[in-house]
Amino acid sequence: MNDRIEKGDIVFINKIGKYHKQVGEVSEIDYNLFFVKIVIVKLGNQEANFEEKDLQLQTKKPSLQEIIVSVDKILAQVTQIPHLPTQEKVELPNRLKYLKLDIPKLDKQLIQKNFDSIDKILAATREVDSSASFWQEIDPNLEKISWWIRTSL
Repeated sequence: MNDRIEKGDIVFINKIGKYHKQVGEVSEIDYNLFFVKIVIVKLGNQEANFEEKDLQLQTKKPSLQEIIVSVDKILAQVTQIPHLPTQEKVELPNRLKYLKLDIPKLDKQLIQKNFDSIDKILAATREVDSSASFWQEIDPNLEKISWWIRTSL
């Protein structure tokens, strides 16, 4: 694993002080006058600056390949959703396939549009039956895709 801290990564704060032992998401990377890497970490609704040495990498932002695999995993689960209306039975797999094709193009607007449609269909479906086992596969992959969109585009 590449242990360089980058935008979108989840980090653990080792520095003694106000944020000691907290976990946050890297929102930006900067350098000070002496070319020391400064990492801006989002903690809830606020941000704080740390030197890279004060942070420990917790989770790497997902790669492009991991996101495509996540789309495939969701696509495999879609056939198991029993309460999908006819239109969504066609639209959801198609949107997932389009999303998979759009991801390598890195077109934020197109990716976000497809993801929002997928998320909306799945949210409505979850209201009907949230206890089904396929959600254990869909939810973490949907979250991973959302994280990648938020931090990569």
